[in-house]
Amino acid sequence: MMEEMVALLRALAPHEGSTRSALESVCFMRSDRPLARTPVVYKPCIVIVCQGQKRGYLANRVYYYDKQHYLVLSVPLPFSTETDASPEKPLLALTVDLDMTVLSELMLSLDLPPGRAEAAPEGIMSTPLEADLADTAVRLLKALSSKQEAQVLGPQLVRELYYRVLMGERGDALRAALVNQGQFAAIAKVLQRIHTHFTEPLHIPTLAKDAGLSVPAFHKHFKSVTSTSPLQYIKSVRLNQARLLMIRDNATAAGAAFHVGYESPSQFNREFRRLFGRSPREEANEMRASFALFPPV
Repeated sequence: MMEEMVALLRALAPHEGSTRSALESVCFMRSDRPLARTPVVYKPCIVIVCQGQKRGYLANRVYYYDKQHYLVLSVPLPFSTETDASPEKPLLALTVDLDMTVLSELMLSLDLPPGRAEAAPEGIMSTPLEADLADTAVRLLKALSSKQEAQVLGPQLVRELYYRVLMGERGDALRAALVNQGQFAAIAKVLQRIHTHFTEPLHIPTLAKDAGLSVPAFHKHFKSVTSTSPLQYIKSVRLNQARLLMIRDNATAAGAAFHVGYESPSQFNREFRRLFGRSPREEANEMRASFALFPPV
């Protein structure tokens, strides 16, 4: 089954980088070379790696996603990734965005419990790839090989993929994350606000109020979900968005900085170098040379 997935993905992703599919919620990733540890921001998604290996680093934890494990993010998270790949065995992966409305509807229609009492909601998890989920992924890739089949069959196959994840080994942790209550849900809503309004001024007291928490409690629960502080999270989102603008749209550092909400170019340059280890121009040139067309955050 994995060999079939590899063959399908080779055809669907003939070039390095991120390739959009016939479905807006699905894209393919390919790398013909190893990539050093790089800061990224993933939006809520499922990542199924068919060949090669990726490692995600968040705080003091490492998350492996390879042909034995897939990655699920229930909230948008900034972390860093490292890729093992070669021209002979390129990294090939399928990324499916999580539609929280569809996932919640699935839980309701199936009358699924929110998870074991001891299951804590998690923002990121690495899970063994089960045969049923792999089979669904193969059928989705086949459908995406035809524009007509992608439009007719694709949405239902994505829905089936969600079902397999919800019923999988770590499904209870994802179900717990989807339950619209408690501090996790409050922080998840704040994260979505940050990602949709990152170009605007974002003040911590206002975000805490939106979450229904005091500022100290907001800091505590925010870090428990994201492993970082609210201020660092906002900086990471803005800097990653600025990098995408420079790589994809050839924006200047000053233009990208202004677009994502920075008023001081020198502050932008300083914080950019602190996160990526290079100046904005050096990073953009290096990423273009390494293809690195990341999925949008």
